[in-house]
Amino acid sequence: MTLQLRQICLVARELEPAIDDLTAILGINRCYVDPGVAAFGLENTLMPVGRNFLEVVAPIQQNTAGGRYLERRQGDGGYMVITQADSEAAQLQVKQNAIDNQVRVAHETVRGDWHLLQLHPGDLKAAFFEVETDAHNDFTGNWHPVGGLGWEDKVKQDVTVDFLGVELQSNDPLGLAELWGQVAGIAIEREGQGFSLALNNARLRFVEERDGRGPGLGGVDISVSNREDILREARQRNAYVSDEQLLICGTRWYLHDGA
Repeated sequence: MTLQLRQICLVARELEPAIDDLTAILGINRCYVDPGVAAFGLENTLMPVGRNFLEVVAPIQQNTAGGRYLERRQGDGGYMVITQADSEAAQLQVKQNAIDNQVRVAHETVRGDWHLLQLHPGDLKAAFFEVETDAHNDFTGNWHPVGGLGWEDKVKQDVTVDFLGVELQSNDPLGLAELWGQVAGIAIEREGQGFSLALNNARLRFVEERDGRGPGLGGVDISVSNREDILREARQRNAYVSDEQLLICGTRWYLHDGA
């Protein structure tokens, strides 16, 4: 069974300022707006990061799940870990693993050959965990949340190259790692002071919560090819923390030099 980190979703009180900062600092392009998220009281924009995607959603109605998450986590921040399975069987195994670990299905959609499965962030004690599958299961191509194909000319990797990982925080990182590992069906490993599990293209890291915002998706690891431009733009936009870390949309961005 293989799971690809295909998309990371952040939630913001206001969409446009967050998208403006992310595209300017990380040197990435917008590629798609999904009108379907309006059914959840949200608006969104997606941006390719390599052949994977960054999404930001923002509430446009009162009393939405996204709005409640903003309140609970005291502002903008990480919201969803979205993966693509290599087969429908793999996705169904994750669903059964979730049921076996008392993790509820928050939302499920089957539309033609596309099957979306979202697992409940409350039960997972950090963030939504989504697993998708379709007739292609092409980790570098077709992706339903951006309309399938047609986004390829928006890929830009001269500044930011790709995702390397996601940081999930908790006052019990081992317990959180064990839960996510059991649901994903992937063995956890010790990593420094925390724990991790390996997806096909990235790692989920589980660390101690130290920012006073409670459990959640606190950070993203990215490979960069132009650190200098990123840091210069980050300083101008008050997103600079250090030469290794930025704070954009309430999320820590950890910079790693890549090819």
